[in-house]
Amino acid sequence: MTVSTPIHPVILCGGSGTRLWPLSRQSYPKQFVPLTGRETLFQAAARRLSGPGFADSVIMTTDPFRFIVREQLAAAGVAPAAIVIEPEARNTAASVLAAALWVQMQDQDAVMLIAPSDHVIPDAAAFRAAVAAAVPVAEAGHLVTFGIRPTRAETGYGYLELSGQISGAPQPLCRFIEKPGPEVAADMLASGRYLWNAGVFLGKASAFIAACRAHAPGISAAVGAAMAGVSGDLGFTRIPPGPWAAVADMSFDYAVMEQARDLWVMPYAGAWSDLGSWEAVWSETAPDTAGNVCSDHARAIDCRNTLLRSEAEGLELVGIGLEDIVAVAMPDAVLVAHRRDGQRLKQAVATMAARGVPQATQFPRDHRPWGWFESIATGDRFQVKRIVVNPGAALSLQSHRQRAEHWVVVEGTARVTIDGTVSLIGENQSVYIPLGARHRLENPGTGAMVLIEIQTGRYFGEDDIIRYHDDYARE
Repeated sequence: MTVSTPIHPVILCGGSGTRLWPLSRQSYPKQFVPLTGRETLFQAAARRLSGPGFADSVIMTTDPFRFIVREQLAAAGVAPAAIVIEPEARNTAASVLAAALWVQMQDQDAVMLIAPSDHVIPDAAAFRAAVAAAVPVAEAGHLVTFGIRPTRAETGYGYLELSGQISGAPQPLCRFIEKPGPEVAADMLASGRYLWNAGVFLGKASAFIAACRAHAPGISAAVGAAMAGVSGDLGFTRIPPGPWAAVADMSFDYAVMEQARDLWVMPYAGAWSDLGSWEAVWSETAPDTAGNVCSDHARAIDCRNTLLRSEAEGLELVGIGLEDIVAVAMPDAVLVAHRRDGQRLKQAVATMAARGVPQATQFPRDHRPWGWFESIATGDRFQVKRIVVNPGAALSLQSHRQRAEHWVVVEGTARVTIDGTVSLIGENQSVYIPLGARHRLENPGTGAMVLIEIQTGRYFGEDDIIRYHDDYARE
């Protein structure tokens, strides 16, 4: 990609995680999951928007995802310019403006590309070429939105209306259209003047800021006040929560783009998906000759057009005589649905959340800055966890009021501190942590350290932790 000045990518990394439940959840949304290949959607987006023609990316995310973002970027070999932490999710209008203010502080004339972290764009080179073609329009002071050439009468996307037939160059935008019904969508597809709205934007940072001031002055004022107080925290850029609390929850499309004039569209004819349903995952994962998509631990017998996916170790999923079915098995939840009913998942998740079901929002693996853990067995007086600690990482120095712990190392070596005494525990060795003892777990090795933790007591909640020192500044 050849451009006159580097483009500053801004990757929006939030999400509620409901549309691909149970694999995607609020605590671990779809962009962090390897859905269609070995890398995650977030990693693919970060690599797609890096290299020649691009400055280092700015990542907009929230506090629960900050260490996941950093870990996945490192695994993808991408170094960001900043990981900006929003105190609370306030939708894309706030994220776009906050990013524009941050980028403008680094470069007054910067051109920004705003992109979601959870889209599938297989042909990265073609997408970069489309971005390069739109840069002159952005450098002239216009805001550019990207539209996808439609391949079907889709009712799940918003649309962009053009003044003429779709071309391969930037075109003036007539208007935004909300998600249509089937007949309207078919008419728009036949006309050749409509594109799917991709939610990708290009423009100067100054143009984004000016548009927000003109069309969303309340959001502009609140975000501006918040960005005036940003500070560094363990390598992250943190927005203060006080001013941010006044920011309205609105999308950038609704708050700004639908109100603005003199907008342009860059059509993109390559393959694209926002993976907004299991139907989309099925389509993007190359079904076999019978139309089936199966994970490594799933088998389809006499099935057609079916997605079978097992994400639980040791759990084999078998479908027999199924047609147009999605079945996804996790260690703590199972989904079985017709492929056409994917849009009803949001309702199902809301119903579970109203009943207080933890699976509605919580992922079975709890990702932490030092690694992750998962519960593998529970009872009235015990809980068993698998804990994986990253190389060189350490848990906090802590104690518990209501439980004791037994640690058995099964891979690597653990450095264990108990009431000031430090020892190294190797594979097949164990150690006992008495109730109330101040203890710490570290991984001094160069590979992951894995242990089995057996907790005994009456209460095992994560709030039964008293922290005395923490490398990640957690309370």
